Amino acid sequence: MTSIPTEPVGSVPRPSELQEAIVSHSEGNLTTEELNNLFDQVVQDTIERFEATGSPVISDGEQTKSSFATYPLDGLQNLAGDGVVIPFEDGHTRQLPRLTEGPFRYSTYAGTYLPRAKKFTKKPVKQAVISASAMSLLYPQDGIPGYSQEQFLNDLIQHSVADIRSCFDNGAYHVQIDFTEARLAIKLDPSKALLQQFIDLNNQVLSHFSKEECQRIGFHTCPGGDHDSTHSADVDYSELIPMFLNLNSGNFYMQMASESDPEKSLEVIGKHLKPNQRIYVGVIDVVNEEVESPQMVCDRILTAAEYIPIHQLGTTDDCGFSPFSDDVATSRDTAFAKIAARIQGTQLAFEKLKM
Repeated sequence: MTSIPTEPVGSVPRPSELQEAIVSHSEGNLTTEELNNLFDQVVQDTIERFEATGSPVISDGEQTKSSFATYPLDGLQNLAGDGVVIPFEDGHTRQLPRLTEGPFRYSTYAGTYLPRAKKFTKKPVKQAVISASAMSLLYPQDGIPGYSQEQFLNDLIQHSVADIRSCFDNGAYHVQIDFTEARLAIKLDPSKALLQQFIDLNNQVLSHFSKEECQRIGFHTCPGGDHDSTHSADVDYSELIPMFLNLNSGNFYMQMASESDPEKSLEVIGKHLKPNQRIYVGVIDVVNEEVESPQMVCDRILTAAEYIPIHQLGTTDDCGFSPFSDDVATSRDTAFAKIAARIQGTQLAFEKLKM
């Protein structure tokens, strides 16, 4: 083993000029060509800043996505704005759209973002996609006349598979499935029946990929991270972890730095970890503006290594820094300083662990 693998979760804050340009484009005051030119500039800057941190795996920072969750829906006409509401601890909410008629389809596949990113780096590029389980929340509880939930789920699985496949086809190193609703599912349904439905649905998607491909697919879980607030941090992590590790993928990107009792959660991971699984432990708290020191990151990794074998250990950030395009809680400078601390702290820990 030459190092401990380390990867970003995905998003970094977008420059204010890009946020303003996206609004201006939506209002018809900026051409698509002008917006695409700005996208190129911002993605190039993002990747150069990632590379400056020494990051071995690059992300485009989701600069051109409307959000980590809604990119497949951009431009669709069969949606209404009054879907499931997700409340955050600070009082703000996010609301998903509601499907109004069938058939359901994706307007955009995540693989289409990769060619732009790969123009600017020769390093491995990972790509995040939204989970099928999150998209399943678009179907209304009272149904849709002429379009059953079974038909919807069949279409959803087909498009979710195509979304992941598009990433591999466009050269993704790893594909990360954002499953932030996992912990929230326990809050919504303490019986865990909803969580089990989500896991079964996501495993149906994974069944369309080979074992080798599944080793390049991972799931990210966190209690939400939006405007420096969370939606389900009050749910005991130990309630989620045993079921979460039943997903048939090779990689698991798990928030941990902001956890109130990380050792309790790490112990549960250690007990349920399977031989073909790698845990990328969150060592950067993205909802805390204070930049971690490399030594703090190192200490978090050394604690994780007491429960997770080093050959199954990786590091990541707790969450994306700006999952929604309008999130301005954290600056780009702060985000990249935190990423640099993760890279440096991971190397420090590896030097200690290999002794």
